Amino acid sequence: MNIRYDNKQKDLPSDQLQKLFVAVGWADRESDDPGVLKYFSMPFVNSTLVVSAWDNARLIGAVRVLSDQMVRSAIYDLLVLPEYQNAGIGKELVKQCIARYPDSEWLVCTENHIAGYYEKLGFTRMNNSVFLHIPCKLFT
Repeated sequence: MNIRYDNKQKDLPSDQLQKLFVAVGWADRESDDPGVLKYFSMPFVNSTLVVSAWDNARLIGAVRVLSDQMVRSAIYDLLVLPEYQNAGIGKELVKQCIARYPDSEWLVCTENHIAGYYEKLGFTRMNNSVFLHIPCKLFT
């Protein structure tokens, strides 16, 4: 397996990105609707940093970051195709993000059962933290 990492391309192929979201269970189904496909790439295009993992021309993993590039950076949408998981790809994606802004505080909001993964990468749980949200209108 010869995985290539890219931190320059933010406009990932929407069809492959959508398949990645479906494969990890973050989207219900694939769609060929042009509006839906555009939606899948726009959050990545508008992010501060995107790092993607490729097996030849196949998108197998990606992560996006929102950051002020100095004080605070937040990881969003860390995804790796199931058949490529447990091979260090997610770890490398996060490692490359942190290397880009090494002095920044790094945040990730995740589910309790996934938190251990990030703890293995050096993240610690914040005491007395409360994450609040207003749901995205696209999903309500």
